[in-house]
Amino acid sequence: MDGESCKRNGCSGTIDDGYCNICGHAAIKSVGTSNIQSSLYNQPTRVSGNITTGTGSSPLNSRSHGSRRTGGTRGSSRKQLGAGLISIPELPSTDPEKLIMAEAKVPENKRFCSNCNNPLKREKGFCPQCGHKYSFIPSLTRGDVVSGQYEVKGAIAYGGLGWIYLGFDITLSRYVVLKGLLNTEDASSAAVAVAERQFLASVKHGNIVGIYNFVNHGAEGFIIMEYVGGKTLKDIRKERGPLPVAEAIAYIHRILSAFAYLHSLGLVYCDFKPDNVMLEGSDVKLIDMGGVRRIDDPNGDIYGTVGYSAPEAGEGPTVVSDLYTIGRTLAVLLTNIRSFSKEHLYKLPTPQEEPLFAEQESLYRFLLKSTVENPDERFQSADEMAEQLLGVLREIVAKQTGTPRPSTSTMFGGDMLALMDGNSFGAIKPNHHQLPMPLLDTTDPSCNGILAAGAVSVINLQISNLRQVVQQYPNSREALLRLANSLIEASNYEEAEQYLKQVEEKDAWDWRVLWYRGRSLMAQGKYQEAQKIFDQVYFDLPGELPPKLALGLAAEAAGNFKLAMQMYDLVSLQDPSYTAAAFGLSRCLRVLGKRSEAVAALERIPHTSNLHTRSRVEIANTLIDNSNGAPVAKELQEAAKVVETLTLDGIERYRLAKQVLETALNLVTSKQLPPTDNISILGEPLKELYLRKGLEKALRNMAHLSTGDEKIQLVDEANRVRPKTWI
Repeated sequence: MDGESCKRNGCSGTIDDGYCNICGHAAIKSVGTSNIQSSLYNQPTRVSGNITTGTGSSPLNSRSHGSRRTGGTRGSSRKQLGAGLISIPELPSTDPEKLIMAEAKVPENKRFCSNCNNPLKREKGFCPQCGHKYSFIPSLTRGDVVSGQYEVKGAIAYGGLGWIYLGFDITLSRYVVLKGLLNTEDASSAAVAVAERQFLASVKHGNIVGIYNFVNHGAEGFIIMEYVGGKTLKDIRKERGPLPVAEAIAYIHRILSAFAYLHSLGLVYCDFKPDNVMLEGSDVKLIDMGGVRRIDDPNGDIYGTVGYSAPEAGEGPTVVSDLYTIGRTLAVLLTNIRSFSKEHLYKLPTPQEEPLFAEQESLYRFLLKSTVENPDERFQSADEMAEQLLGVLREIVAKQTGTPRPSTSTMFGGDMLALMDGNSFGAIKPNHHQLPMPLLDTTDPSCNGILAAGAVSVINLQISNLRQVVQQYPNSREALLRLANSLIEASNYEEAEQYLKQVEEKDAWDWRVLWYRGRSLMAQGKYQEAQKIFDQVYFDLPGELPPKLALGLAAEAAGNFKLAMQMYDLVSLQDPSYTAAAFGLSRCLRVLGKRSEAVAALERIPHTSNLHTRSRVEIANTLIDNSNGAPVAKELQEAAKVVETLTLDGIERYRLAKQVLETALNLVTSKQLPPTDNISILGEPLKELYLRKGLEKALRNMAHLSTGDEKIQLVDEANRVRPKTWI
């Protein structure tokens, strides 16, 4: 191409090294151009397919496609970095002028055309692919004064819109940052660019860099911003490698409040990445507002970065495409993602590729939901995303410290098992009655009618009342869901499913439909199907405990003890008040013959729980369980000690004593344990004679508190076990 004549109208020059030696423009090529202002959006073919978590599960694909209908958002407590769950050392502020670049030069490997993303070799000129004029040379130098107020100290970075400078406000005596809005040779265009960004002046938030002014300087427009000292998350990540999980989550969780604020103003950030978050002192801030635009602006420029931006972002940024960038940023802070801009451009490594994801199931599900290809399947608001991320953080901190980190759910009621009669000592088995109930939406117009209907204890009358509520409020999803739930309690599963489908037609992404459907399947004994349903709810709400509990209950009932134990452990570690999880974990461990671990699980139940005594009874039963190997003498002693310390009266205490003594007697008579005077069980030496006496006494005490046939049977049994005598 060199030596050819320039093909631009009116130019007689020739091409030298791809550029005209007269007009300076690049040689004309027949190529298309892009109007997207970033190093993004030569959009490759999307990679799709099932995603699999560490538990081997994958989200359901049965939801309908189309525009998602969303309801209101729920708030999140984000008053400090880490929400008080972890401590992060403060980062001292940096001397501003230490940030000034010794040589303001953009490396060749980072020079790209802002119009078509073509790599560029020269520092200034015209893009050889699209002809767009460019310059990587700073237009401001030290000592320049912009708008008669801002003295330039030097360049500190190069961004998507050009150079970023450190300046000093000579009027207010403070450091500022000057960020270019537009670099042209037309002063009027620069003025228009400044005017178009004036809306940013309304942005005032503690986690967003302050914007002081908008000014023109020749053919350039600048935003004058607050100087924030500290380090970007990019620098911290570069210095330290992948960050500790809780720390990285704390940064991202905190910045989500800034996104919620921007979105409430009808703005989208567009180009979020670790470069654009500054850690200063004990807080974080968004530091680059150059790419912010109005959501409803169809003609605004779109900014983004390869590997961070959502697949659909080139069509126009949205709230959910913003949230996608947050999910990708968190993944980058935590892991080394191979082929970040190629193989893993729109997907995450699997748990088999990334050990952290196998270790932190809830975190991985959170990231999957944040970055799933279909925008409708993602979190729909920054508040929703923050609430779930905070739940994930609580789980991780509880696992790491061994200290519970409970919180009150904004979506579910508490542990249903705790509502059972604490004086009942029958076997606790997994069932749908242990599933926490979704909280009633008090903004639903049918709320009062539902509450009145729910106060009726007779199930058929309750259903009749709820039918009237549904007729009165035909558009109420809450009324339909509550009617479906009551029908499930009445074992009318087919009709319940009809109402659930009605809600699903109104909103295919309402997780409550899946919740009640899973409840119905559990009630029908279809445990494997219920497991799949609750697995999807776990994807939808990775920071909530009830979906994990539900998945554990369904998995245990289906015989999948490994998955059940994993879920139960997560729940009871984070919030021991969910007693159903501790009982479930103990049951699974007991089935596997792990008596000591089963006892430890029951020890998690708080002393304040009305089921604490019930848990002590279960501990004793677990210690003497011989279904997977005979208990040893120490376990018998521990079981006896539990019985002695129980605040039980009446027949239940004697029944438990009978079981312990009976087990000890069988082990001695079968020679599985040697008799000895050095070990006592409920006050009786571990010898056949004394164990028989103790057992006889327990049986006669039980008979004394019984009547009828039961009394006779107990007396007969006492006579059979009593020691033989000559009299």
